[in-house]
Amino acid sequence: MSEQFLYFLQQMFNGVTLGSTYALIAIGYTMVYGILRLINFAHGDIFTVAGFLMVYATASLPLTVSIPLVIVATVLLGIAVEKVAYKPLRTAPRLSPLISAIGMSIFLQNYVLLAQTSDFVPFPNLLPEMDFLEHIGYVMGPSDFLILLVSTIAMVSLSLFIRYTRMGKAMRATSQNRKMALLLGINADRIISLTFIVGSSLAALGGVLIASHMGQVNFGIGFLAGLKAFTAAVLGGIGSIPGAMLGGLVLGLAESFTTGYFSGNYEDILAFGILILILIFRPEGILGKATVQKV
Repeated sequence: MSEQFLYFLQQMFNGVTLGSTYALIAIGYTMVYGILRLINFAHGDIFTVAGFLMVYATASLPLTVSIPLVIVATVLLGIAVEKVAYKPLRTAPRLSPLISAIGMSIFLQNYVLLAQTSDFVPFPNLLPEMDFLEHIGYVMGPSDFLILLVSTIAMVSLSLFIRYTRMGKAMRATSQNRKMALLLGINADRIISLTFIVGSSLAALGGVLIASHMGQVNFGIGFLAGLKAFTAAVLGGIGSIPGAMLGGLVLGLAESFTTGYFSGNYEDILAFGILILILIFRPEGILGKATVQKV
């Protein structure tokens, strides 16, 4: 195998790993938007909180306890954000919850900054030894494998849940027409809370996995990751869970190959350049459907 091909494989697996993380966060964006028609800009900062909670939980608790504990704490935070920042504005003009979402994002980011530090905090090594990866260690390490595995399981499980379970069907009904869903007896408040529970759980998984992969965490790690996950959600078609998965992978691969063959200085330019182009030429995204508004 030539060195050029091995390097190509390495960049490809790096892109899949990065894209899987973006997809985990993007699903949270797309689920909330699908039901509330709201961009939850605080979603990336919930990702940050999960990373810091994991640092402190693993300092005194075993991994089997700390991971569920962090997920539960992050879910409670997500529910609190929904109740405080979004629920009172359900019937308000669309601009009001958008401003509230941005304000909640700034609040969480600065709260973490003041409560912790502006420096990077070392993240504990949570990954077990994986001897079966020895033969492909030059293209995929333990963190890459674990991120890919957990992301795939989470996304497939969520897709099956949305498609086949009673609550999943209620979520789809609420997304398509909330007023009609209410007339059919669906509890919209419960569905919205469930959406934030699922989204926050995925943000917690993403925060723990990416921080473990990087080996460090700081107060701003989730802000940029959240913006890129939002880009992935728009790229794939916001409101579509398969679209969020596809958008995350496309963005992750694009960033990885740009960094590998050109320079890491261009990856952010590429990410937000893609966002601008998709909004101009295909605002509904790759898997999104164009909507016709009646006058």
